[in-house]
Amino acid sequence: MAILKVIEVLANSEKSWEDATKKAVKHASKSIKNIRSVYVQDQSASVKGDEVTEFRVNLKITFEVE
Repeated sequence: MAILKVIEVLANSEKSWEDATKKAVKHASKSIKNIRSVYVQDQSASVKGDEVTEFRVNLKITFEVE
């Protein structure tokens, strides 16, 4: 039987929400092993003038505890 744990992570990117998600998983995988899934809980963006300047995601990362 596998035991899974869920943590909440915030990440940002100047490119896209997808890039922010990929960055979060890549960074989290440096200290967390056995990542099983990512759930994008929330998305937001910063705007300056009439341009989106930053994409932000709030993720839940699920991983197996050894």
